[in-house]
Amino acid sequence: MTAAITSLAAQSSSSFPATIYYAFKQSEIEQEGLSSTGWATFLQAIISAGYSIVGTWPVRTERAARTIATGTNALANSVVLVCRRKEAEAEVITRAEFIRALKRELPPAIAELQAANVSPADMPQSAIGPGMGVFSRYKAVLEADDSPMTVKTALQLINRELDEFLSDVQGEFDADTRFAITWFEQHGLNKGDYGAADNLARARGIAVESVKHAGIVESAAGKVRILNRDELADDWNPATDSHLTIWECCQHLIQKLETEGEYEAAVLLKRIGPDKADAVKDLAYCLYDICSNKRKDAKEATSYNALIAVWTELTRQAASIHEIDLGGDRQTAMNF
Repeated sequence: MTAAITSLAAQSSSSFPATIYYAFKQSEIEQEGLSSTGWATFLQAIISAGYSIVGTWPVRTERAARTIATGTNALANSVVLVCRRKEAEAEVITRAEFIRALKRELPPAIAELQAANVSPADMPQSAIGPGMGVFSRYKAVLEADDSPMTVKTALQLINRELDEFLSDVQGEFDADTRFAITWFEQHGLNKGDYGAADNLARARGIAVESVKHAGIVESAAGKVRILNRDELADDWNPATDSHLTIWECCQHLIQKLETEGEYEAAVLLKRIGPDKADAVKDLAYCLYDICSNKRKDAKEATSYNALIAVWTELTRQAASIHEIDLGGDRQTAMNF
């Protein structure tokens, strides 16, 4: 593979990028994730051939429920790598310098991917692009013993920075939402002891009663649990909610999308308002990461992924909706 790509790189023009298509197999994703041996070996071949990887774009090529996938090592999905010829004067840096460069360059790159509504399911593969762009533009990244860092290690560091980015975003949420995120990560939708919930709430400067008043949890008989979306009030209106949280906005929006469709979800997004919309989207990314990578709850993860997948359409429709106040009653209408 290295010889083949070296030949390709030798014939590439420095004026134009090259694109290489890689197909993940199901076993790679399930056993080793995005730092799998096959994927790391392929990336190493590209870098050794003299390419710098400047972008990775996931492509949904396979249906999860297709017949051939049953009991076989079928394709999971695919990724297109964008490559350019590496500069001849590329320098050597240390592991510490590489990590500093990742911390400096990866967060704004991830923020741009989120702004482009790259789905949470595709974010890890997409983030590899700017991360490997940092790694592959150097001649080598040296470990503490002066050995060259492997691509597999670089991938693990990139994924760690992505996790830290998503964790840092949580600091922008209200205290009740931050409580709900941590409680959900620890217990999912199951019950937990009130004492543990009380300690968690106090650490965030609130009380369990605050989270209960916000309509996020049920607290009874010494137990606390997060409310299921089907337990949420059908007539909820963010404009009249005196204890509005980002958690509620996100859950109600998903509930509306799943039960009534895109238009009604767009109406609700309009009511939530642009000042909270970005935070709702950030929360969906965080909760997808928790469901997918920590709780292994594929069904719940799908709900958050689906919200981001239609986010552009929801915001487009919301921008075309105006609210007319008629004696305290609110109606919605489309501008055509």
